[in-house]
Amino acid sequence: MAGGEGTRLRPLTSNQPKPMVPIVGKPCMEHIIELLREHGLEDVIVTVAFLPQAIRSYFGVGENLGVAIEYSVEESPLGTAGSVRLASDKLDETFLVISADALCDFDLTRLVKFHRKHGAAVTIGLKSVENPLEFGIVVTDDKGRIERFLEKPSWGQVFSDTINTGVYVLEPEVLQHVPTDRPFDFSKELFPLLLEMGRPLYGLPMDGYWQDIGNLDQFRQANFDALDERVRLTVPGIRLRGNIWLGEGVELDDLDQVEGPALISNYCRVARDAHVGPYSVLSASVTLRERARAIRSVVDASTHIGRGALVEGAIIGRSCDIRAHARLHEGVALGDEVKIGEESVLMPGVRVYPFKEVESGAQIYESLIWESRASSRLFGKDGVAGLVNVDLTPEVVTRLAVAFGTALPRGARVVASREAPPSCRMIERAMIAGLNSTGVDVADLRVLPSAVGRHLLKTHDYVAGFHVGFTTADPEVLQIRLFEEPGIQLSASLQKEIETHFSRGELRRSAGANVGDVDYPVRARESYAEELLATLDITAIRSRGFRIVVDYGYSPASLVLPLMLGPLGVEAVSAHAFAAEVPGASSATLRSLIGQAKKLVGAVGAEFGAVFDRAAERLYLIDEEGHEIPVEQALLLFLRLIGSNGRRGKLAFPVTVTSQVDRLAKSSGLQVIRTPASLGDLTKAAAEDGVIFAGAVGGGYVFPDFLPAYDAMASLCKLLELLAPVRQPLSTLVAELPQSTLVHRQLPCPWAQKGLVMRVLTERLKGRDLDLLDGIKVKDRRGWAQVLPDPDEPLVHIYAEGRDEQASNELEGELRSLVEEVLREEAGISS
Repeated sequence: MAGGEGTRLRPLTSNQPKPMVPIVGKPCMEHIIELLREHGLEDVIVTVAFLPQAIRSYFGVGENLGVAIEYSVEESPLGTAGSVRLASDKLDETFLVISADALCDFDLTRLVKFHRKHGAAVTIGLKSVENPLEFGIVVTDDKGRIERFLEKPSWGQVFSDTINTGVYVLEPEVLQHVPTDRPFDFSKELFPLLLEMGRPLYGLPMDGYWQDIGNLDQFRQANFDALDERVRLTVPGIRLRGNIWLGEGVELDDLDQVEGPALISNYCRVARDAHVGPYSVLSASVTLRERARAIRSVVDASTHIGRGALVEGAIIGRSCDIRAHARLHEGVALGDEVKIGEESVLMPGVRVYPFKEVESGAQIYESLIWESRASSRLFGKDGVAGLVNVDLTPEVVTRLAVAFGTALPRGARVVASREAPPSCRMIERAMIAGLNSTGVDVADLRVLPSAVGRHLLKTHDYVAGFHVGFTTADPEVLQIRLFEEPGIQLSASLQKEIETHFSRGELRRSAGANVGDVDYPVRARESYAEELLATLDITAIRSRGFRIVVDYGYSPASLVLPLMLGPLGVEAVSAHAFAAEVPGASSATLRSLIGQAKKLVGAVGAEFGAVFDRAAERLYLIDEEGHEIPVEQALLLFLRLIGSNGRRGKLAFPVTVTSQVDRLAKSSGLQVIRTPASLGDLTKAAAEDGVIFAGAVGGGYVFPDFLPAYDAMASLCKLLELLAPVRQPLSTLVAELPQSTLVHRQLPCPWAQKGLVMRVLTERLKGRDLDLLDGIKVKDRRGWAQVLPDPDEPLVHIYAEGRDEQASNELEGELRSLVEEVLREEAGISS
């Protein structure tokens, strides 16, 4: 019987059937076939269902094991009896049924003799166990005839401690009672039916070893029992010192490095100073590097354990890569081809499913099942992001919120907002519950743009805030953005504190009487609108009499912006306003919305069009001719208008923004401040004294006199003010702007190589004109080029800007070649 899927054994059985899990270096089923051969049972029919090819390809027709194997494929679930009934055309004499995923060494010859002696229709191999609650109990008389069956009884029904082991001797005719139109089970249906019919059913208590490999603990215990010789089977290899087995081709410097009982299978490599502790099973071709330790662990074939790594009480799948100084604690289980980064720690009981990656330095407390990788950082470049109920489950989000609340003073007040979809509501409520549990109060704005919450944070006594919404880049990825006074992105220091609380589990819990409260502020929209209007030249805007198109992008900005456009006398033709349930809203892309707005601008004769992203943070412009203004040119447009308006002060831009901003600012008497390429650093700089404008390529603009954050509503109103005294159409203003030659490329770079790339580039570019504010920016007479590792993806960004397009491409190509050379050299060293 080899159809088991083994769901409780995952991740070991995520990509292999349960009978193939290794017991002392060989599949469990191989030990069972060797037992059958030992008792003269050489004609074997294997019933297969889950991943049958894995079993077929390993065992073939059985000639290597001295048996003849045929296969019966179960296309749909038929139950234990039904799967055997499917092979009934091959069963014309007394036959034995045995599970391929329960390790045993029963005397099968004795069982068959007992069956024939008593003329039984069915004989069941029985076993006495200490805790029979999880098994089917069989009650027999003093001659072994079965009187009663009990499936998974309660303690009040335990009339015997002998359980059904799933080892049966059967006469072929009993299969006639198995229906062919539905699943049918031996112990639950067929045997009780035969008992009721008065057929002779017997049970024989067996003396040998039997262990169901049902879960990870049982799997590990079966391996340990094999090393302790509690089960009689063939451990592959030469036996030394009584309880150490070595396979052929093992590279081992000193046998004193091994403490038995232990198995080191064929072609394993154990480096000098590595240690193989008691109850360790290393399957074929496992490598332990210098000072690595494996103790009470089962490690499957071709796994690499790096220098100084500790694997203690763990189960490791095939071809895993455990890097230097990683620590895998008791009960950890890895599926096949999992990569564990350097110095990462997997806490007790964590399961990592096949083909996943744990980033270097990560501390993992929860199982990694659906996610492709686990990061050492909780925060990405714009907050905490992931797929709902995959990366961001209610449990993970609540823990994040508790870590957030732990970093805040007890009794602090936090403002919350969200987008409309139910998933955003669920995540926001999980955040609120977590914060309340730490004694933090929450003001819930419900569905409103994050700018309204940030404004409250600036003007009221809130210490922090958060907003839940979907990203513009991927409408399936939900993002939780956290911010602090006066409305800026969360600082790096507070992020680090939250990550520390989250990873270490050092979380504050309030007593029941001190749990935080939730309230719902009134007039938050009106307060926002009134203060924004107070920063504008309302008379100038009204006298201009603008006619514009506004595409809200289904954002709740449509609940707020009209409160400003009315007093400003702006005639606005609106599209895609917010509604709780709008068919197609979730699948509408920014590009499609911009395309529709371009047509609408021409149709209504608007002076320009404005399109908001779903978060109402980024603004995209369309001129009066229906042409989209590139985001690079839109940034320069704001800068030109601010300069011509006569304002003086500082401007903040990331290091990756075109040098044209420096030229335009210089001609207008404005000062440019460069910041690292993160939204947090940009908004922090924008909040400093004297800064009048900040922005980055991508539609995000900051007017700190109102709010030091991206805000599409404020950006649009400020643009109206800047355009009010200008009588030229938008297309003419854009045509007069200088053209940027900035190029941007992305280059794949493994996570573990990012630090190496930056270190080697710094060494090789030594002596050149370098700017190390963020990444590596190298300058020469042709212009500049910059390499910047991505915080969220396994790649690096390369920016370059020269006098012309050709120079930009040359600069980018030279820097990219350097990065590729470093990656090639590292790949050569690793191989």
